[in-house]
Amino acid sequence: MPRRHRLFFETGLVFHVLNRGAKRAVLFHEDDDYDSFVGLLRAAVSRFKVAVYAYCLMPNHWHVVIAPGSGHELSRFMHWLTVMHASHWHVKRDSVGQGAVYQGRFKAIPVGTDHHFLRLVRYVERNAMQAGIVNRAEDWRWSSLSRRGIDACWLSDWPVPRPDDWIDEVNATPPPAELEAIRTAVAHSVPFGDPAWRLSVSTQLRGRKPRRRGRPPRTVLNK
Repeated sequence: MPRRHRLFFETGLVFHVLNRGAKRAVLFHEDDDYDSFVGLLRAAVSRFKVAVYAYCLMPNHWHVVIAPGSGHELSRFMHWLTVMHASHWHVKRDSVGQGAVYQGRFKAIPVGTDHHFLRLVRYVERNAMQAGIVNRAEDWRWSSLSRRGIDACWLSDWPVPRPDDWIDEVNATPPPAELEAIRTAVAHSVPFGDPAWRLSVSTQLRGRKPRRRGRPPRTVLNK
């Protein structure tokens, strides 16, 4: 399988980053597993120039909303986090050398720093509630929603104002079109934002102008 290229981009982008267990296997079996990952996430923040805005850990996957401080910092941050977590995971289970912990390289979806940012963070922080694990989103201990203002001083201030009734907004049912737009962005690894912004970011990440679809025009040689 060809290796995906490393992300490189200008600073200022926010990403919705996520990964799953290999073959959708469980990553977090007990409280200590969740706590260990949060500890690694916090340690990674202190090691790299990143801003973490939100996160949510689920039994077989996790979400993090992050803004890297430089073009290569996202790859460095995620490499350290996932390698350390996989190492701890195998050591705890005495399974070193017995297969991959993650399904592959993480996904990183650019997110606009406007109302799309709020929609995305709401999606992330209500993940456990959406899955039916808890009745209210703030009851899930391994989410930034439940820890913000308590023991998560390592989380960064948002690039947009957080509504005063944010917990109520997270617990409210979002429009189906909003969920579909976020899930489509994740499934196809495309930026989540306004159309003009999406085109600009897609061009930046590719490092070239968008290609037209279809077969390229034939070149006619002069005889």
